[in-house]
Amino acid sequence: MTRPTPAGADAPSPAPALSPAFPPAQPPGSGRARSFAALRTIAALMLREMSTRYGRTPGGYLWAVLEPLAAILFLAIGFSLVIRNPSLGTSFLLFYATGFLPFNLYQSVSTTVARALSFSRPLLRYPAVTWIDALLARFLLNSLTGILVTLLLTGAVLAVIDSRAVLDLPPAVLAMFLAMILGLGVGTLNCVLSGLFPLWEVAWSIFTRPLFIASGILFIYEDLPPLAQDILWYNPLIHISGLMRTGFYPTYSASYVSVPFVLLSSLGLLALGLVLTGRYHRDILNR
Repeated sequence: MTRPTPAGADAPSPAPALSPAFPPAQPPGSGRARSFAALRTIAALMLREMSTRYGRTPGGYLWAVLEPLAAILFLAIGFSLVIRNPSLGTSFLLFYATGFLPFNLYQSVSTTVARALSFSRPLLRYPAVTWIDALLARFLLNSLTGILVTLLLTGAVLAVIDSRAVLDLPPAVLAMFLAMILGLGVGTLNCVLSGLFPLWEVAWSIFTRPLFIASGILFIYEDLPPLAQDILWYNPLIHISGLMRTGFYPTYSASYVSVPFVLLSSLGLLALGLVLTGRYHRDILNR
């Protein structure tokens, strides 16, 4: 039998409903699980590219070493027939290797990252694979490949020429890091631009064709006339090549090199590319 509520007493209030503004608590460790899943996805994308890019050609990864080696040999042999000594030191092999290898790393990273969405387009239909995973996978794989190629070729050149150069590793490592970050920034921005405007990739390849000459591979910055120095100083790659050579030539100072300029330029391009890719990646994939 239900007892009556006394007069003046408050009636029992119903249990408060859960507000939809507060999502239910997630189980502990879910953040780590998502991070582990993202790492597995990136690793799977890297393995897929390795098998697709190098596993279907005779020689496989050997071509990643032979291509820059052939370029360095052609430069060294060709210019040794025209001039007596390089701008620094006495070895044409070492001079062109220190200029070409960071440029090759930048070019490889920027080109592959720019094609990340088109390369992984079928896999990006799955919710587990995001556009950031596609960018990071291509960036990490080609960066690691470029670093390995640089270590092998510089070691081989130093062994062949019997150089007594005193190596200063921090500037060389910093130069390779800057080449990687610059390649990531340029590649990320080109990824969205080429996805939105298909002619952009062709226009970019034409526009940057003189970059091989203007990046300090065949000469040093100090050999240029003042007008050319004022113009090419705004090319981040000429700072990277100069910084790389300071690690192999102790008497070379390269006072024009500005690490903050290269770093800010790379991070600015990267930030702009990430914002645009996050905004338009669905439009690109649905084309």
